Amino acid sequence: MEVLIERNRGFAAAFDQGDLPIPPAERLAILTCMDARVDPLRAFGLRLGDAHMIRNAGGRASDDALRSLIISANLLQVRSVAVVHHTDCGMQTFTDEALRTRLAEELGVDASGLRFLPFSDLEESVREDVRRIRSSPFLPPDLVVGGFVYDVRSGLLREVPSA
Repeated sequence: MEVLIERNRGFAAAFDQGDLPIPPAERLAILTCMDARVDPLRAFGLRLGDAHMIRNAGGRASDDALRSLIISANLLQVRSVAVVHHTDCGMQTFTDEALRTRLAEELGVDASGLRFLPFSDLEESVREDVRRIRSSPFLPPDLVVGGFVYDVRSGLLREVPSA
């Protein structure tokens, strides 16, 4: 972990953006995957301070992601949300039951109450998350929500039409 502190010292030595306001400049929140191959700022032509980045396994509209979006939209002036899943996602490689079984066998724990939100259909998972966000009674009805797939091989972003 010491290497992180050392790298941060180099970053901080040249840091000159400490005056950015709390609300994001683009009034945008991006919900995307934690995958290390996805760099949302660079991939979407954004800069520090432009958008809220909400990341989790699969870029899913989990309860915690919704919690963050509720705060973004209701307190921090966010007016649009981009749900961005990606190709070659690890969330397509297992099922809830398979992971629960693995956790029981390897760690001796009962994960029957956990939902990990894996998916088999990439576009449908985007549509499902867009629907979940749009249907939340805790988000403004005029919040613009769009769904996208990011291609980790080409770097291209494509819109997923709503169903």
